[in-house]
Amino acid sequence: MPFEFSVSDVIPASPQAIYDAWLSSDGRKKMTGGKPAQISAQQDAAFTVWNGYISGRNLKLERPRRIVQSWRTTKFTAADPDSQIEVLLEPAPEGARITVHHSNVPDGHTSYRDGGWQRSYFEPMKEYFKRAP
Repeated sequence: MPFEFSVSDVIPASPQAIYDAWLSSDGRKKMTGGKPAQISAQQDAAFTVWNGYISGRNLKLERPRRIVQSWRTTKFTAADPDSQIEVLLEPAPEGARITVHHSNVPDGHTSYRDGGWQRSYFEPMKEYFKRAP
């Protein structure tokens, strides 16, 4: 049975800087520790990130505060529908609060909920934006 969850953290950057990096091939690669990405800030555009491990489509873009994307990994079966992420960006005293709401996650794919977003996105993003000009 598919499930959903939310995770949140504070990143030392503005919502605009995170939004722009999330939707830029070069920015996404840099903020995730060098994982190749093909992505754009165009609504309805397809993307691949993490060297093709994740693919999807930009469903709704509200610069600089909200990104909604379909999302699937190479571990999804052909019968699994795409999951969906909603990325919310809000100003915070130390930068920006990022909240990811991940829905329609296939049963058994608990690594996202159990630290995957933190390890694969939030921690590398904190390191990148600490060093970014």
